[in-house]
Formats: sequence, structure tokens, C-alpha cells
Amino acid sequence: MDATIDLLTLAFVPGLTPRTTGELLGRGPLADALARPAAHGDLLPPPAIEALLSRTARREAEAEVLRAEALGVRIVGRDEADYPAWLRRVFAPPPALWVIGRLAPGEGERAVAVVGCRAATGLGLSFARALGRDLAAAGVTVVSGLARGIDAAAHRGALDASGRTVAVLGSGLDRLYPPEHDALARTIEENGAVVSEFPLGTIPWKQNFPRRNRVIAGWARATVVVEAGSRSGALSTAKAALDEGRDVMAVPGHPSQPAAEGANGLLRDGAVLVRGAADVLGELGLTAAPPPEESVADAVLAALPRGVPAGVDEIQSRCGLALPVLLARLGELELAADVVRLPGALFVRR
Repeated sequence: MDATIDLLTLAFVPGLTPRTTGELLGRGPLADALARPAAHGDLLPPPAIEALLSRTARREAEAEVLRAEALGVRIVGRDEADYPAWLRRVFAPPPALWVIGRLAPGEGERAVAVVGCRAATGLGLSFARALGRDLAAAGVTVVSGLARGIDAAAHRGALDASGRTVAVLGSGLDRLYPPEHDALARTIEENGAVVSEFPLGTIPWKQNFPRRNRVIAGWARATVVVEAGSRSGALSTAKAALDEGRDVMAVPGHPSQPAAEGANGLLRDGAVLVRGAADVLGELGLTAAPPPEESVADAVLAALPRGVPAGVDEIQSRCGLALPVLLARLGELELAADVVRLPGALFVRR
């Protein structure tokens, strides 16, 4: 825990940027830098040196651990095994993360960020939700920022498929933003994690969100922009992904739509075009990783009330499974005489 508190101390040192933090950590053992901050006067501003020499930052870090425990929040240092492996690879990863939910440190290979504008169109929201659902049904973790619009739709899509999703905040975990997404955040905690690199009590300042976007991009193997205007914050997530050598993809939109300008610009500059989850999975060389057979069967049968025929599209909309997984399971249930296929591609549960 001492090593995590050392890292956490950096969050309470005034004047430290992610770049400065990264350079400091690259100079050698952090404990030495904390004990002799004046030796790094070329990097640390005077208020930072004073906060370390007086141990003010250390005391604040220790108090933060107690506050977090009282709220059921975990603080995970970047040297701990639970810290996301792909985020650890970026330049100057956050020294610590505040977490509610469950981390899966090795998921970066199968994690995709889905982001976009807040003022999204109805078509954009529908597409983002379907994309989140189909990616999650294929065993991919959907990472986004819990914002209004595309972000929330992507999270909800992943939840529709009972999949894993991670929400990264630009505020402290006790200052949820936007506040109307509180219920969504609580559901995400049960199916993934809500995380932040900011201490408890941090309000959602505008300058926090580029840092939040950097974490979203660093967490995932690829970033998909669904809708984004020319000044959308989603473009900063795409830039952060490019800076780290991660894949950037975009969904095309009609040129007359302002919400399509940023995404279309990414496509013009070489981003991979996305028409659905299959394009994302194919570009990354990922195959679907279906849920355990028992849960798939339960989901399909639950989507088919006894004696009420339904088509494949209707069943899929109810259970949220990827189409190949659904068709395979319907065939197995038919062979087991649990489901009967009717004329017109309809199915009914016995």
C-alpha cells in the first residue's frame, strides 16, 4: 500500500501535469523524488516542492484512502496488478485510478472505445447503441465517457447484451457528471467499472475532459467515433489514440449533417470506415467470444414466450445477442426440441 500512497501523493501535488508526472517517474524510484523534491527543481515548481517537503500532499493522500474506503471506492496504483495493462503502456499513464466496480487488467486486447458528440442525431444514437451491443455480445469491452449522447448510448448497448463496459469520468467519482446518468453509472458498476484519475470531490472542470479522453483512448485497443462535429471532444479522444499508435475508426455520415463533419474528416485522413461491429472485429482480427452456453440458452429462451412465434430480428432485439451466436443457439435449441421452427423464418418455444 505504501507504493500506492506514494503514487497517490502525486495527485495532490500542485502544478503537476501528466507530462511532468511521467518525466518525474522516469527519473528513478519515486520514493527518492518524494524525499528529495528539491533535487528535481528543474521539473517541479516551488509550490510542488513545498507540498512534498511539508508532507502536505502525503497527508492528503492518506486521508483520501480513508475517504475512498468509506465510499466503497478502490484506489489502484499503476504498479498494481489490477491496473489496466494497455493504459499502463501509454506515455505518462495516471499514477492512480479511483474505481467502483471490477477491473480486468488484461482486457485491452478486446477493449474498444466508442465515443461521439453529446448533441447526437437519432440515427447516431441508434447506431451507437447497436454497435455497443454487438461488440459486447462478441466479448469486447466497450469503453466510453458516460457523457450525454453517443457515450451513454454505447454504454447502454453493451448493457443490453449483458456485456462489460467501462465509464471514464472527468470528475471525482462522488461528483458524477452528468448527474442524470447516476442510474446508468450504478448499472455499469455491476457489469464493469466506473473509473476516474481525479480525486474525490473533483468537480467536472472543462480542462479535465482532455485528460479523461486520454484515459479512454489508452484503455482500449481502438477508438470508434460515431458522430462528431468539427469541435467535438471525441476528436481529442481520436487524437490521443493516434498519438499512442492505437487504431482509429469512424462511422460515415451525410455531408449535410454538422454532427458528421468530424467523423467524415477522420475518414478522409485515413481512419477505418465502420458500418457495424463486424468491421471493427475484422479490422482488429478478433473473433466473437460468445457468453457461456448456458447463459446464451437462457437469453434465447427468455426472448421467446411459450406459444408466441417470433422472427429472428425480434428475438435479437429482445436478447441482444450477436446474430451468428443467436442463429447457432436457435439451431441447437431446435435440435433439442426446445424450439420449433415455423414457416416464414419464425420460431416458437415449446
